[in-house]
Amino acid sequence: MNPELDLLKPYPFERLAKLLDGVAPPDHQRLLKLSIGEPQHAPPAIVVEALTDNLDLLAKYPSTRGELDLRAAQARWLSKRHALPSLDPDTQVLPVNGTREALFAIAQTCVGHGQGALVGSPNPFYQIYEGAALLAGAQTVLLNTDEDTNFLPDPDAVSDHDWKAMQLLYLCSPGNPSGAIMDKQLLQRFIEKALEHDVVLVSDECYSEIYPDEAAPPTGLLAACAAMGLDDYRNCISMHSLSKRSNLPGLRSGFAAGDAKIIAEFLRYRGYHGSAMPPHHQLASTVAWNDEAHVRNNRALYREKFAAVREILEPVLALNSPGGGFYLWPRVPIDDETFTRRLFAEAGVLVLPGSYLSHEANAKNPGSGRIRMALVAEQEDCVEAAQRIASFVRTL
Repeated sequence: MNPELDLLKPYPFERLAKLLDGVAPPDHQRLLKLSIGEPQHAPPAIVVEALTDNLDLLAKYPSTRGELDLRAAQARWLSKRHALPSLDPDTQVLPVNGTREALFAIAQTCVGHGQGALVGSPNPFYQIYEGAALLAGAQTVLLNTDEDTNFLPDPDAVSDHDWKAMQLLYLCSPGNPSGAIMDKQLLQRFIEKALEHDVVLVSDECYSEIYPDEAAPPTGLLAACAAMGLDDYRNCISMHSLSKRSNLPGLRSGFAAGDAKIIAEFLRYRGYHGSAMPPHHQLASTVAWNDEAHVRNNRALYREKFAAVREILEPVLALNSPGGGFYLWPRVPIDDETFTRRLFAEAGVLVLPGSYLSHEANAKNPGSGRIRMALVAEQEDCVEAAQRIASFVRTL
């Protein structure tokens, strides 16, 4: 067996199941889950129709590169969304089976198995970043993102030694779990460091289409490149998904875009990896990327939920103000594991301890003392969960 498998840490939800072992929610209340970031809004009817109308394509092998119509739709969407001067669907865009799969695979493509190889990641982080680094034979460098940094990573917090040894750095904006937005200036600071040390920057932007102000969408890595005249997006890859944007987590559909040289090597890896998107998924995805009406409606639903939940929780919890995504990341009055276990047992609400999403780095765990709440259920359930949480906190 691959000995590097032994380096993988338990997934946060494995740890959560162990934490809750032996306790049960109250019998008189239905369990309300705010623990998993799985969108619960209805998928767009036009996408479902495109999927079901093309099931005959199951009889055909898909292309790893993806059909040109899909790549063109993705390039067109990203260029319009971020006002990019150019994005070639033949060389700078590659469909992927959701960002989770692609975030893992890009490390296997870009990281060389050499002594001392490093992969950077924000801390807290999406567990895939760490697993991808370890199975690529690298170690991780964690950039703490907490209140002291406005929940944003700082390129100057990485030592010169680590920058020189780093081969890939993951960024996430809007951040998981804080929802913090990296502005163009901060992204450009990372780009400058990456170019100086020949580091591949991979920006996980799967939450980029869920934001509170319709007039102020979050910027992205490729937009920051273009603004500094880096039209070839050198060393930069951004990843996007339909899971959150279009409520299609089961479709497993997204794309990677950016540096044509990296995309070409990523395609070569994926040809062996066997990760071509099914043809009917490609057609349905093309429809989704070509439509913005359902995305605006989706944002409106989240906006209403956040407003309703904040009104209930602000009097009892210190809430953050996410610039995007669908999580709240409040500080809690007792340690996050105890809070989670007691909330489950006494109020029938399931959340995720913040310390499960991060590691100790620089003598602190930036997720400790916080919980992640995913406001993905229907508004009625989110409001009821918030009311139960507020009542529970008042008993502490």
